[in-house]
Amino acid sequence: MSQNLSSTIRTVALVGHGAAGKTTLAESLLAASGAIKSRGSVEKGSTVCDFDPIEKELGHSLQSALVSFKTGGAHVHLIDTPGYPDFASQAISALAAVDTALVVINAQTGIELSTERMFTQAGERGLCRMIVVNKIDADNIDLLALVNDIRARFGKQCLLLELPLHHGQDVVELLGHADGESDFASVAAEHRALIDQLIEEDDSLLARYLEDGLEPSPQELHAPFERALRAGHLIPILFVSAKTGAGVTQLLDALAKLAPSPAEGNPPPFYRDEPGKPSQAFLAQPDDELPVLAHVFKVVVDPFIGKLGVFRVHQGTLRKDAQLFAGASKHAFKVPHLYRLQGKDYIEVPALIPGDIGAIAKVDDIEFDCVLHESHEQDSIHFKALQFPQPMQGLAVHPRRKGDEQRLFEVLNKLALEDPCFKIERHPGTHETVIRGLGEMHLRTKLLRMQQQYKLELDTSAPQIAYRETITGQADGHCRHKKQSGGAGQFGEVMLRVEPLARGTGFEFVDQVKGGAIPGVFMAAVEKGVRQALVEGAVAGFGLEDLRVTVLDGKTHAVDGKDIAFTTAGRKATLDAVLKASPIVLEPLVNIEVVAPEASIGDLTGDLAARRGHVTSTQPRSNGHVAIGGQIPLAELDDYQGRLKSLTAGQGSYTLSFSHYAPVPGGTQQQLASKYQALSLGEE
Repeated sequence: MSQNLSSTIRTVALVGHGAAGKTTLAESLLAASGAIKSRGSVEKGSTVCDFDPIEKELGHSLQSALVSFKTGGAHVHLIDTPGYPDFASQAISALAAVDTALVVINAQTGIELSTERMFTQAGERGLCRMIVVNKIDADNIDLLALVNDIRARFGKQCLLLELPLHHGQDVVELLGHADGESDFASVAAEHRALIDQLIEEDDSLLARYLEDGLEPSPQELHAPFERALRAGHLIPILFVSAKTGAGVTQLLDALAKLAPSPAEGNPPPFYRDEPGKPSQAFLAQPDDELPVLAHVFKVVVDPFIGKLGVFRVHQGTLRKDAQLFAGASKHAFKVPHLYRLQGKDYIEVPALIPGDIGAIAKVDDIEFDCVLHESHEQDSIHFKALQFPQPMQGLAVHPRRKGDEQRLFEVLNKLALEDPCFKIERHPGTHETVIRGLGEMHLRTKLLRMQQQYKLELDTSAPQIAYRETITGQADGHCRHKKQSGGAGQFGEVMLRVEPLARGTGFEFVDQVKGGAIPGVFMAAVEKGVRQALVEGAVAGFGLEDLRVTVLDGKTHAVDGKDIAFTTAGRKATLDAVLKASPIVLEPLVNIEVVAPEASIGDLTGDLAARRGHVTSTQPRSNGHVAIGGQIPLAELDDYQGRLKSLTAGQGSYTLSFSHYAPVPGGTQQQLASKYQALSLGEE
């Protein structure tokens, strides 16, 4: 077993809220390590990580970017992630590729929405976490209050690894310094708190300390530090100013000496699914001699190089010209080229080992979240699933130029390949094409990209809300489909029952036909008809969900029994039963968080209540702002951006995440049903 080559690798993601300075910090780390000659600027659009034209135009990250550098004998793979909630999919995906999450906090604004979310998600995935407080040289900041807030919200295991001094112009490291000056707190006291936490991880060090009073050396503390980091018993707090470089050298040192290698972190589980057996979890081994296992956590459709799969190697050595399989694909592909990514640059390499992050281009079989492997024996292996927020913000789109309809879908599919939180819907009733994302900014950047990169001009409008239908009771349905037109006829009869299932369960199809009343060869046709009815809906033309359809009986004909007859009978019998089973229309409810000045709280809570929303929490934020949390029907938010701007003088912002579906008010259901009936009559 060989792990020596991987022992120097560090994989790190910079996560945190927008404007925390993550991209500038990545630039400073690259410059301080010698990977680039001088640090670029976000404002000037000259950074390595924000290389996309739209990122330069908007002045913030839209996608995760990969860079690497060497420092202190370690090779660091670093992923800079966007911080605004609209681009959460890029940050969440990056967590699947790293052993350490550096949670970056803006000293001026404190702990913000994405900071909390990414801290929690990194913990749920078992990643080692470090907190980096940036902009420590800014005016009018209270670092002691921020540290107290970090400990209050993230836990007492958040201990200082460093302290700022000289008003944020420098940083003192605490493992190797038992006394000295700092801008706040006592170096001696914080040094002692850190040592006390670490020696609890090592019985021999603890016994020696208690018996002899001997403090362990920094070298002796490495192993207990790594154990505490991996177990979540220690979450170090570091301080930097990415713009001045204060603390950047110390952060590089911490990454090289203290961040885990692939063998020291908490590897995410893979799962093996075999027929007739429960899913089995196992851990990949960071051994370069074992069979290859690599996970694709990012897909890019590059206009010049084509489809690019970006992956982390978890096991084995991946070499150029190797034969690989992507997921359950039956066809092997030859690895034409292997790349490391340095921002927009592709650097070709001959091989990648456990812990390396690389890319393969021009392989159509590679999809987001697939596992790359070497043999069909590994076809059933998949990665621990990533949990993404459900996209709720929608826009109906149609091409401005005639003849661009087909091209529209080609472009939308390319964008959907890259972003698991970008969805495309086609409503069968209204024939609307709807794109859905995590927020207004998310969708706006997609439109910009379609316009600038693909030269596709679109018109947009508010989409129809993604209502659903379900049933609240049990009922039987029946249809005898008989058609005779001179030649061969059609005959199929279906009797079935529908019953409700728990919300979120989906759909179940059960065959309870006895004695071959419906021959097995036609049962697939019956199910096809049932599913057609579910897509069409019964009350207002929206898809039916959360119900079980049980086929009880039926009849056929020796000559006229046909697939089309049983498809039609299955569809009509389902609609017959659903209409008897007290169907209702469901609407999506979303969690909303509004951040605005405290003076606006009364107006905002009143406005939410007027929109059928209810407030669940209010939390103070920095700089006189407050975060208002609540739930509200998505249908009530069509004009909310403008209303929020008016109520807060342009200082408010909000984010949405899907909560659940709930019944619409009776009046709304009647309106939707009437509209659907009028539309159906018009089509007839």
